[in-house]
Amino acid sequence: MAVLAVACSSRPAAPSATLPPATLPDLSRTETSVQEQIAASYATLQSKPNDADAYGAVGNLLLAAEYPDDAEPFYLHAEALAPGDARWPYYLGHVYRNRSAPEKAIASFERVLQLRPGDLPTLVWLGNVYLDQGQPDRAEPLFDQAIAAQPAPVAALFGAGRAALAKRDYARAVDRFERALAADPRATIVHYPLALAYRGLGDTAGAEAHLRQRGDVEIAPPDPLMVALRDVLRSSRAEEERGERALNSRDFDGAVRHFKTALASAPDNVSIRQKLATALSLRGDVNGAIAELEEAIRRDPRFAQAQYSLGVLLAQQGRVAEAAGHFAAAVSADPAFPAARYAYALALAQTKRYEEARKQLAEGAARFPDHKEFAEALASLRP
Repeated sequence: MAVLAVACSSRPAAPSATLPPATLPDLSRTETSVQEQIAASYATLQSKPNDADAYGAVGNLLLAAEYPDDAEPFYLHAEALAPGDARWPYYLGHVYRNRSAPEKAIASFERVLQLRPGDLPTLVWLGNVYLDQGQPDRAEPLFDQAIAAQPAPVAALFGAGRAALAKRDYARAVDRFERALAADPRATIVHYPLALAYRGLGDTAGAEAHLRQRGDVEIAPPDPLMVALRDVLRSSRAEEERGERALNSRDFDGAVRHFKTALASAPDNVSIRQKLATALSLRGDVNGAIAELEEAIRRDPRFAQAQYSLGVLLAQQGRVAEAAGHFAAAVSADPAFPAARYAYALALAQTKRYEEARKQLAEGAARFPDHKEFAEALASLRP
């Protein structure tokens, strides 16, 4: 912390007369390890006041630590010192995009394309900004250029579908959205605009089918610079994100390693412990997963997800009576948790507590009418 105090009290790093000073903000709300990392990078910058990479390194740390406004001056200085380096306008584009400063975001991303014509992630992000500004005619050619890459990026197909939908070209929108889903069925955010496109074509059945599947899983283009940005911080949150990416890519050993590192500096974070248990289970270490879930529950008995997950693992081992207790705890902690209530009802039925099972199924059918399994199980569970 002494290093941080020295860095924050030092003079700004050689600001240009035409640029805002590049100084550090109050970092007290961040983890100590992140404060020290930023302070060290800032100290390096002060010893190299004309080094674009040194400015950019501090900017990257601030942006990764969710201080985008404070990262902006560092990127501006980096860009001024190295106008041919596309990294700095690219990161500025994201700063402005997240700040809802579309004109600046457009200018920054267009500078990137001047330096890197055809850069795929920039094409997609710039297209998205134009779409958000209600300019589908300017967005669509950018997405089409990105789609020309093989294989076509899902984010570009989704953007092209949105542009076509905005122009009421419903057939083209359906084609692009369907291709996006075929490439990545997990991209559930596609279903809602696809439903609108089918409705525009007069296909009510198609619209209803996709409305039922709508979700909020976002789509981003392959983006090496943003991946690099996410990897610069040494913090529990950064390690958690790395664990999540490893888990999604089915690198279970990597996920376990990252979640354990995250827990070392945040042992009370039951959400990370839950994710570690998931990775351990998928790696085949069920006993290790159970131990982590039990520890999460010890630290927070009202953490419904851990109660439910522990119940699932115990039920898989034939310990149904114990599982029922954890499902009950999950339902008590979160009555709007349909999977927990359904699992609780099945566990009650398996342990011959039929009246209680019927009560839970009836409650589930009333609370979650879209979950047909409650009504079906209730009908099959005869007195």
